[in-house]
Amino acid sequence: MRGPAPAVIRTGRPGARYPRRLAVVGVVVALAAGCGGGGGGGNYGSGDGGGGAGDVVRASWTDPQNPLEPGNTNEVQGGKVMDMIFEGLMEYDAETGEAKEAVAESIDTDDQRNFTVKLKKGRTFSDGTKVTAKSFVDAWNYAALVSNKQVNAYFFQYIEGYEDVHPSDEGGKPSARTMSGLRVKDDHTFTVRLTQKFSQWPETLGYRAFAPLPRAFFTDHDGWLDKPVGNGPYRVDRYTKGQSMKLVRNKEYRGDEKPKNGGVELKVYTDNNTAYTDLQASNVDVVDDVPASQLKNAKKDLGDRYVNQPAGIIQTIGFPLYDEGWSGQKGVDLRRGLSMAINREEITKKIYHGTRVPAGDYTSPVLGERGGFDKEMCGETCTYQPGKAKRLIEDAGGLPGGKVTLTSNVDTGSHRQWMDAVCNSINDVLGKNNACAVNPISTFGEFRKDVFGKKMKGPFRSGWQMDYPLIQNFLQPIYYSDASSNDTGFSDKRADGLMDKANAESGKKAISTFQDAQRQILKQLPAIPLWYQNGTAGFSERVSGVRLDPFSVPDFTQIEVH
Repeated sequence: MRGPAPAVIRTGRPGARYPRRLAVVGVVVALAAGCGGGGGGGNYGSGDGGGGAGDVVRASWTDPQNPLEPGNTNEVQGGKVMDMIFEGLMEYDAETGEAKEAVAESIDTDDQRNFTVKLKKGRTFSDGTKVTAKSFVDAWNYAALVSNKQVNAYFFQYIEGYEDVHPSDEGGKPSARTMSGLRVKDDHTFTVRLTQKFSQWPETLGYRAFAPLPRAFFTDHDGWLDKPVGNGPYRVDRYTKGQSMKLVRNKEYRGDEKPKNGGVELKVYTDNNTAYTDLQASNVDVVDDVPASQLKNAKKDLGDRYVNQPAGIIQTIGFPLYDEGWSGQKGVDLRRGLSMAINREEITKKIYHGTRVPAGDYTSPVLGERGGFDKEMCGETCTYQPGKAKRLIEDAGGLPGGKVTLTSNVDTGSHRQWMDAVCNSINDVLGKNNACAVNPISTFGEFRKDVFGKKMKGPFRSGWQMDYPLIQNFLQPIYYSDASSNDTGFSDKRADGLMDKANAESGKKAISTFQDAQRQILKQLPAIPLWYQNGTAGFSERVSGVRLDPFSVPDFTQIEVH
């Protein structure tokens, strides 16, 4: 789904949101708010839909956090629905993650800054209205406008005129309602001018924030929120908050991802252990978040019906570089020493049973070497070397105040388990029982408020789940100076310059320059890479063809019911 695991949020400028994909990286966000908009109350649907009950896939789910609109959905549960009912200019191959044209016929540029987008003809929304260039331009302008309070607004920050519709100053009012960099040429053509060269920009357009919207969204917004209309392979048939959502085949869909089933029923669970139990009893067909407590038994319980594959997720430990105790060369040496004191191999084996892989860079295996992944880039700094770790920390004058406190929310996920394991590893290396201790924060929101407010005094849980499969997305939103998901306060002019240069380049050259930028960042180690996170799922004997995409979300269109 593109883009935060059950809950990280992010990106490139001051004033964005929480990490969206800390979700798989960490947590399925407590999704309390329903999908109903003005007056819908979260329940809707006539119940008339394609496909009989017998060929409907039943999958575990949680109510989405926000109303289901592309610009306001940035967590995994709402994202599942968005990806089923919308199709963007680009889409990501479910196996390779490669970006390819979907609604776009072509996206051309001569200078990496000015782009001409041409659409395929004959595409319609599920209400029968046409998908046009205006459908995209209007949707993007709506999402970017600050007064619309869309959480995905920052995805449009590279488009010229974004500052006019979304001023960076808190409380600032827009001086325009549309971005000057967008121009509709005809029904199937529009142009985009960016604020800087960004060669990989077309590859970002598979993310849901860039989806088109029908006129009904603007003429009857409350009605649209009650029952969203999209242009994807499915359409929403009915939804009862707290119970389930039923999606059926969209008969108007003309794309390549035609469903092999009659529809999908997303069943609401508040406990993934209950969902796993229902899977074993064949009361649900797909569970795409196997509980940590069940990982050691999943292969035995499910056999070939257990899925464990790489996903675009990395877990890290961030440091408050704005705090004097962690600044300068002393801070670099302390962070290197702590990194070498963590026994990643042992922790991932004992706690995660093969669903995590020790990390050696800031990206993800799903990128592949061609995409810039390099597990060896971090070198010895990301390997367990207890002797050298202790010397580095002692030579740097010891830990600030004589100890470190590792902070994270513990309301979801298995964070307390791995944090205890990390602290135990550090304590063993330093020969002290209290050199490292865990500071548990009760809720994700409270934890993120402190991180976002730059109130941390020691290391804290961080991480990333990609929005789109590009090395740029693993680096620039987090480590570029003043980027909105730059929680550590890291700033390096050389790294910034290399990322700017990479954005102006294309192909292998751009990826190589981003790798140079990552090497520069790793020299200062603002965050310690811990492990790459796999996506896990289980499915019943009633279905086949179950696979996870690089975002760790089931590719529902390919699932067949027997």
